[in-house]
Amino acid sequence: MPRSTDIRPIAATLYLLPIRTRMPLKFGPETTTEVTCARVALTVADRAGRTATGWGETPLSVQWVWPSTLPYAARHDQLIRLTADLARAWADFATFGHPLEVGHAFTRDVLPHALQSANAANPLSEPIPHLAALVCSSPFDLALHDAFGSLHRIDVYHTYSRDWMSTDLADYFDGDPTFRGRFPNEWIVADPPASLTAWHLVGGKDPLEPADLTGAEPDDGYPVLLRDWIAADGLNCLKVKLTGTDPAWDLDRLLRVAAIADQTGVTWLSADFNCTVHDPAIVVAILDRLLRDHPRVFQKILYVEQPFPYDLEATPLDVHSVSARKPLFLDESAHDWTLVRLGRSLGWTGVALKTCKTQTGALLSLCWAKAYGMTLMVQDLTNPMLAQIPHVRLAAHAGTIMGVESNAMQFYPDASTPEAAVHPGLYRRRHGQLDLSTIHGPGFGYRLPEIQRTLPPPAAAHSR
Repeated sequence: MPRSTDIRPIAATLYLLPIRTRMPLKFGPETTTEVTCARVALTVADRAGRTATGWGETPLSVQWVWPSTLPYAARHDQLIRLTADLARAWADFATFGHPLEVGHAFTRDVLPHALQSANAANPLSEPIPHLAALVCSSPFDLALHDAFGSLHRIDVYHTYSRDWMSTDLADYFDGDPTFRGRFPNEWIVADPPASLTAWHLVGGKDPLEPADLTGAEPDDGYPVLLRDWIAADGLNCLKVKLTGTDPAWDLDRLLRVAAIADQTGVTWLSADFNCTVHDPAIVVAILDRLLRDHPRVFQKILYVEQPFPYDLEATPLDVHSVSARKPLFLDESAHDWTLVRLGRSLGWTGVALKTCKTQTGALLSLCWAKAYGMTLMVQDLTNPMLAQIPHVRLAAHAGTIMGVESNAMQFYPDASTPEAAVHPGLYRRRHGQLDLSTIHGPGFGYRLPEIQRTLPPPAAAHSR
């Protein structure tokens, strides 16, 4: 049933904010030294013609969304073109509804055709992946949710219920009777914490000890060595990036990080292989070796993240042997709830949610996973600036296994200086925690009028 509160997009403006990392970030086969953040202003109107503008932002992390041997610049250019094309597609999308309804309809009905058109014009030898299209669309989807809250002067997390939505979750989940008459608020934490435990990323190129230093490290007042980060930020959780292609290096890396963790009082580790393993036996062998020879290290590993190729449909590996040893979390594979369902059938036990795959998709995956007994984490895309706020809010409302990953302060801390003036606890980890207490107000609670950031000229702007 149509509601007077329903909205539709009527205008979209895209801004591009380039950032360089202070240190290289290596994960899987690639290394990141720069990223472009896509910031979007999306204007919506309700059925009475009242309007409001919401904001969303996502780093277009080329190496994560499109791993390839193709040149970075060529892939980057294709993602920028697709994001600019999506500004027009979102502005022209005439569907009314709650943002979850509108966002779901756009991802289902428009995004595949936009990706197909982009790939028809793509001169490269590889098509733009679906994951990349989700990331390009996510700042618009985030802005849609923020605009809804701004228009109605309400925290958007208070709107994921039957009081605001026209359709229950069964309509999103192929009519699954489990969800008939039920809405996202049943699975969202009603009283979210004001602080979250922060996970620190140990990248593949990060120096651990003084002997690892090359002399090329920055001298900018921020830590470089892992021990110094732990001491400065009071860290208690370390996420370790591994190769997935060199088991001996991976085992040694885990042992080296674990030794520092023991000496500094860090409790938890996680192991992230970034989709590079093609045989579950490789991960099993590492875990069994740790259990046999280094049981304290084995105990510290809270979960294992996405060792296997992200296209579950093309590579449907049975991974029960891994999840029998440690919780096993989907990340790159979890494009949407249907792939979470497939992953569960193959033996995956948890889902790492990311706002960069759209707020809409993250919420739907959250609900499906919780209803079917899967554990949740919320993982970072090295989110700076505005991107950090919906990211930590999702983690606070998801009820994760342990806090939230947050690493933008490691790789480009000064990029968020204007936002940190308003939300200091979101861009600096203190006592191993992020402080969310400054977030308040409508939408995502950005408090955007207080943030003194000068934006570049628009890269794209379209209105109905």
